[in-house]
Amino acid sequence: MIKNKKIWQLGKSIRVGLTGSRLWLQKVFNKIAMPEYTVFSILAILTGILVGLAAVLFHHLIHFFDYLFFDVLLNKIYFIGAAIVILIPLIGMVIQSLMIYFFPKTAKRKGVIDVIKSVATRGGYIPFRTTLFHTIAPAICMGSGGTVGPEGPAAQIGGGVASKLAQLFGLSDQRKRMFTAAGAGAAISAVFNTPLGGIFFALEVILLNDFHSATFSALILASVSASAVSRIFLGDSPAFQFDSAVVGPYENYYLFIILGLIAGILSLLYIRYSSKVNDLFKKRLEKKYPQWLTMSVVGLIVGVSGYFYSDVFGIGYDTINRVLSGSVMWQLAAILLVLKFVLVPLILSSGGFGGVFAPTLFMGATFGYLFALSLNYFFGMNVDTTTYVLVGMGAVLGGINSIPISSILIIFEMTKDYHFILPLMLAVVISTTIVQWRLKGSIQAKHLEEEGFQLSSGRNVNILKSILVKDVMRPDIFMVPASLPVPSLISQLVEKPYNVVYITNAQNKIIGIITDNEIRPIITEYETLSKMLVANDIAIPNVVIVNENDNLDYVFKLLGSSSIHQFPVSDNSGKIIGTIKRRDVIAAYNKATMKMNVRDSFATELRAIDKTNVSKVADGYSIIEKNVPHSFVGKSMIDLRFRNTYGLEILMVKNKASILSDDEDDKIIIPDPNYKFTSDDVLVLFGSDENIKKFSELY
Repeated sequence: MIKNKKIWQLGKSIRVGLTGSRLWLQKVFNKIAMPEYTVFSILAILTGILVGLAAVLFHHLIHFFDYLFFDVLLNKIYFIGAAIVILIPLIGMVIQSLMIYFFPKTAKRKGVIDVIKSVATRGGYIPFRTTLFHTIAPAICMGSGGTVGPEGPAAQIGGGVASKLAQLFGLSDQRKRMFTAAGAGAAISAVFNTPLGGIFFALEVILLNDFHSATFSALILASVSASAVSRIFLGDSPAFQFDSAVVGPYENYYLFIILGLIAGILSLLYIRYSSKVNDLFKKRLEKKYPQWLTMSVVGLIVGVSGYFYSDVFGIGYDTINRVLSGSVMWQLAAILLVLKFVLVPLILSSGGFGGVFAPTLFMGATFGYLFALSLNYFFGMNVDTTTYVLVGMGAVLGGINSIPISSILIIFEMTKDYHFILPLMLAVVISTTIVQWRLKGSIQAKHLEEEGFQLSSGRNVNILKSILVKDVMRPDIFMVPASLPVPSLISQLVEKPYNVVYITNAQNKIIGIITDNEIRPIITEYETLSKMLVANDIAIPNVVIVNENDNLDYVFKLLGSSSIHQFPVSDNSGKIIGTIKRRDVIAAYNKATMKMNVRDSFATELRAIDKTNVSKVADGYSIIEKNVPHSFVGKSMIDLRFRNTYGLEILMVKNKASILSDDEDDKIIIPDPNYKFTSDDVLVLFGSDENIKKFSELY
C-alpha cells in the first residue's frame, strides 16, 4: 500500500513538473517580442533537430537489436548449430506479441496510417506512449530479421516527437496538425537522408496532397534540419552506391514505359495480396488462434526463409547495392523478389511492426534487375542493369505507396545521381497512374475509407464518424413480453417515463416496437379493444438494432430514413444494453463541433495566459487560466456556488494528461454544474478585471 502510494506521488510529481515546464516554456515565448513567423520558424527548426536526433536513436536501436540477436544470442547458443538462426525471427515475433498483449490500445496505433488519422481527426495529437512503443517494437522486428523497413515507424516517431513539442508550447490544433506532419516528413528526411523526399512525403502521404504555404514552410525547415542532424551523426554518403548509370539512346525510352507498366501491375498484385493476407489474419486466424501463435508461425517462416537465403533478413540495403553492382545471380534475385513479396504482408498483417518503403525498394531493385537481364538475354540487347534497377526501385516504390513525387526525389537523393531522372520520372508516373486508376485514389485513402473515414484534403469532414454509439447511448430501455395485455401495457406506460416500448419474445429478443402512434387509436376504442389485444398485436415489427461499436454517422443515416426517433443498442454478443435517440446524436455532434471551435477560437488568447498574466478580450473584461485551487478538488460549481461567490464564468476546463497517457493532451471539458474538479484541472475563467484580480489574490 505504501509502495503504491509512493508510485502515485511520484507520478503526480512528474505530471506537475511537466505542467510547470509547459507553462514556463509558454511564458518565455510570450515574453520574447518576436514576430509570429520568427517564432514559427524557430519551432520548425527545433522540431527538425529533435526529430533528427530521434531518427538517429532509432537507427542505432535497430543495429543494437541486430547485434543482440545475431551476434550475442548466436554466440551464446552456437552449439545448437547453424539452424538456430531459424529461431531468431520467431523470438522477435514472440516478443512483439507480448508487447501487443500488454499494450493492445497502443499497439493498434500503427504506422503511417495512424499519423494521417491523427492529423486529420485528432488535431495532430499522438500520445507520447505510442511514440515510445513504436520506437522499440519495430526496432525489435527489424533487429531480429523481420524483412520490413524503418520508414513507417520513423514517420510515427517523428510525428509523435513533433506532436509532443507542439503540446508543450500550447499550440492550437491547426498548428499541431502542421507540426505533426512536418515531424513525420522530417523523420523520412533523416532516415533516408533525403530532405526533399521528406517534404513531399509529408505532403503526398500525411496531408493527402493538402498544400498550404505555411505548412510548406514548416516542412522545409523541419526536413532540412532533420537531414542535417542525420548527416552529422550517420554520415553523408549515399545509401545506394554504383559506378555509373547509363540511360541509353532516347529511342529506347519505350523500354522504361514497359517497365513502368509492369511495375504498376506488380504493385497492384502486391496491394491485392496484402489485402487478402490482412483479411485472412483479421477475419479468420485471429478468431481461431491466439495472436502469439500466428505471429510465431510467421516468425518461423521468416526464419526458414532466412536460413536458406540470408539476404531476406532485415532492411536489405546491402543486398540492393549488390544488385546494383550486378553481382547477384538472376535465380537468387527472382527468389528474393518472391520472398519479399510474400513475407512482408505476412509479418505486418500478423502483428509485426515495420514499414513497406524499404521492402518496395528491394522488390523494385530485383524486378528492375530481372527486367534488364531479360532484355539482354532474350532480345539480344545490351542495356545497363544499374539504370533499370534504379528505375525499377522508383516505379515500385511509387506504385505501391502512391507517392510519385516522393519516390522520384527519394531515389534521386539516395543515389545523388541525376543522369537517369527522365526515365525514372516516366516509369514512376506510369506505375503510379495504373495503381491509382484501379484503386480510384491513393492506397492511403483506400485504407482510411475501409476504416470508415471520409476524408477531403486531409481533413475529416464527418465528425460523427469519429464518435461511437457506446460513447453517447443511454443504458436504460423499456421492454415488455409480446404476450402482455394492452391494459397492463398502458398502466406501465403511465407509471414509467418512457414513450417507446420494445416487445420481446420468449428468448428475450426484440421483435417489435410500440410508440405513441400505436397507443392513441387503442385509447379511443379502449372499452372495445383493450381486452382483446396483447402488446404483439399493435407492435411494429422489424426493429432496427444498432451495435455499440457503430459510428454515429451510420446511426444518423438510419434515423434519417426511419420514422422512429430512437434505436435499441446491442453489444457484440447480441445482448440489448440500452438505446440511442436522435437528440443524443445531435447533442454529440454539437458538443464535438463546439469543442473543436472552442479550442481553435481560444488558441491564440490562451497562448498569452500564464499564472500572472491575463488576456484582454474587451474593455474591463479578461480571460485568465488558473490551476484549480486545492480547496476546489472534489467539489462542483454547485458546491462552490462559483458564479455567485466569485462573479466569474468558467468557460472551460483543461485537464492535463500524463506524458505517458493515451488520452488526448489538454482534454477540453465544457463542465456542467455537477462536474467535480480534479487536481489536474486548469480553469479558463472569464469576467471583469476587478473580479479576476480578487480571485487571483485569493488563489
